[in-house]
Amino acid sequence: MWSLNDHRTVFMAVGLIGVLVCCVPSVMLFARLPGGEKFSELYVLGPGRMAEGYPYNVRENESYLVYVGVGNHMDSSSYYVVYVKFRNETEPLPNATSGTPSILAPLFEYRLFLPDGQSTEVPLSFSFSGISFFDNQSTVRGLVLNGVQSNVDKHVLWDAADSGYYYQLFFELWIYDKAADMFVFHNRFVSRWLNVTTPV
Repeated sequence: MWSLNDHRTVFMAVGLIGVLVCCVPSVMLFARLPGGEKFSELYVLGPGRMAEGYPYNVRENESYLVYVGVGNHMDSSSYYVVYVKFRNETEPLPNATSGTPSILAPLFEYRLFLPDGQSTEVPLSFSFSGISFFDNQSTVRGLVLNGVQSNVDKHVLWDAADSGYYYQLFFELWIYDKAADMFVFHNRFVSRWLNVTTPV
């Protein structure tokens, strides 16, 4: 048989649980739970907007297409710049450990403003001009990105292990830093290797 104190304890416990159940929805209107990790995405898709069919063996005066994608998961709207750069095997990529971008000058850029939770994909068409081959070396003089001509004057030696002349098209993601009032490298980059082949 329960005593009066036992009944009182059960009654208070049930009452407290009821108050908490009723108050939680109201508290959730004002309380913000900590979110997950804040990050941005940078990716490259092939011409069919899939992670396949990427240009690889490229020739002079032929046009190729990829899509550059950016996703915002920063818990607020963000302003981005994607820089497109081109390198041979001896030139530097960005350094992910130190968070520094490549020292190479950008050849093309995209400026994107994205609300939180949004992503976009923008097309990049490219073609090469002034390709020459001499004495186990390839030279690329020009690169056209979305109709914009750049003089690149890059040279690579024949890669006997992989049987090709390899250059790299790469993309760096920069984000606008309000405190610094400037764009800063966001420590995200992606790249695609391209084998410049001899004409048929």
